[in-house]
Amino acid sequence: MSVVMYVKPGCPYCQAAREHLAAEGETVEERDATQSAAWKAELMGYTNGRGIVPTIVRSDGQRQVGFPPGRG
Repeated sequence: MSVVMYVKPGCPYCQAAREHLAAEGETVEERDATQSAAWKAELMGYTNGRGIVPTIVRSDGQRQVGFPPGRG
């Protein structure tokens, strides 16, 4: 299963999620929402316009907004 994680630079929650996913053996594609208008638009779509990072989207359609779970 592929995982996409939307992040912003300097985000401590993004770092915590990064470490958690690595410990779980997940392969993650990171998308910095500050570097691409398309990625920012995707993030906004997943978060109902709130732009919460990290937002983790799995290939099966499951998504997690915020880290730890429930933070967003």
